[in-house]
Amino acid sequence: MTLSLHGIAVALGGREIVRELSLDVATGTVVGLVGPNGSGKSTALRCVYRALRPVRGTVRLDDADLSTLPLRHSARRIAAMTQDNGSDLDFTVSELVALGRAPHGDRDPTIVREAMKRVGVDHLADRGVLTLSGGERQRALAARALAQTPEVLVLDEPTNHLDIAHQIGLLAALRDTALTVLVVLHDLNLAAAVCDRIGVLAHGRLVAVGPPREVLTPTVLREVFGVEAEIVAHPTTGRPQLLYTF
Repeated sequence: MTLSLHGIAVALGGREIVRELSLDVATGTVVGLVGPNGSGKSTALRCVYRALRPVRGTVRLDDADLSTLPLRHSARRIAAMTQDNGSDLDFTVSELVALGRAPHGDRDPTIVREAMKRVGVDHLADRGVLTLSGGERQRALAARALAQTPEVLVLDEPTNHLDIAHQIGLLAALRDTALTVLVVLHDLNLAAAVCDRIGVLAHGRLVAVGPPREVLTPTVLREVFGVEAEIVAHPTTGRPQLLYTF
């Protein structure tokens, strides 16, 4: 399933946070959104999982305007893992993950177990969510999104609180799903390693989009992020890696 943003504009408090954003996420690809704090990345994602409505533009799933679909229908097709996705209720991990089945009206135990196994929290199934570390909870939330069995996965900083092994493991698991993925990442090296294409936002506008090696250039890093870096090819994958100058 393709995900397309066409001329999206979002205004909050009388100020446009996102301006004329157009971005395509092809079926089965991983597209990353990167940019400085306040550049509009999370705001753009909220339009995709319908927490916000753009003042202009449309979000489309294949040929369907997302705003015309019933909420339950879109929830079956789009799963979101957001930064404010926590739970103050002491569910067990398996109960939390089973909430991902709500749009489908079931709690299919096979799907729930497979989702937990995919991100490595199956051994925590009977633990209370409030007893988990930040990283364990983050992986449980990822399992909940996968249990939703969506066609499109939207993730806002999914590697927060994770150690490096679990960052790599989670991102590898996302690539292996073959879902259509739109993800916000702060770590540019992780974005370069996992994304098929990257969109760079600055002041609410898309200033560059394309494969990582075409987008993560010294000029873009200097002008958008205010950092100097040398770009080298990873010795195994050939993907760009950023060596920052301090």
